[in-house]
Amino acid sequence: MKRNLVIATVAAAALIGGGTATAFATGGDDDGAAAKSSVQLKNDDRKDDDGKDDDRDDAAENTAEAKAAKVTAADAIKAALADTSGTAVSAELDDEDGGLVWDVDVLKGGAWHNVEVDPGTGKVLGSWVDKDDDGDDAADAARVNSALKGASTSAADAARAAADKGTVTSVDLDDDGKAGVWDVETTGAKGAEADWHVGLMNGKVTADRSDSHDDRDGQDHDDRDDHDGSDDDGSDD
Repeated sequence: MKRNLVIATVAAAALIGGGTATAFATGGDDDGAAAKSSVQLKNDDRKDDDGKDDDRDDAAENTAEAKAAKVTAADAIKAALADTSGTAVSAELDDEDGGLVWDVDVLKGGAWHNVEVDPGTGKVLGSWVDKDDDGDDAADAARVNSALKGASTSAADAARAAADKGTVTSVDLDDDGKAGVWDVETTGAKGAEADWHVGLMNGKVTADRSDSHDDRDGQDHDDRDDHDGSDDDGSDD
């Protein structure tokens, strides 16, 4: 259940070794601007017209962003909750106009807060309350509270549980009331992405077979197997 209002996708990104950092827009409804992230990315538009390099570019982008995030998802959630008390419902490693940030959604009472955390330093860059433009915040909060009722596994717990599968880049509550899991996305050493379920009640990590990435191929399975020796049956998603 991602409530982040800015979920940007960039073409192949590479870390800038030096130079002047540029400001980035915030991902909420506030009128101000968050501080600049210490981790800056640069768009790399080198692509073949036939798109043959798309998968390779995506893998390079994933790898660059995962390596740039010195602060783990669990630590980003911890920092966000230290700034804004409540329940972390999602966390996502995201590009904000060239600056890499952790976007953390926190539910406090019936209000939704968005907190941006620097993935290089762990410092909170900015936080604000989401405006209820659609009038559905109360229903969202009720659904989340219902999904988390009796849960023993938090978003940070889920991130830690899935960390041995790769670099966790996203944690999101599956709040439809049926699955009873956190949805977690990881990036492998070679940029392959994988999706996992972490049980709300038992913290058990299982592969999410319901979703697949466009760039997932046999190599992706190899990357995942590097992290999870139990998933070596060679079956396709």
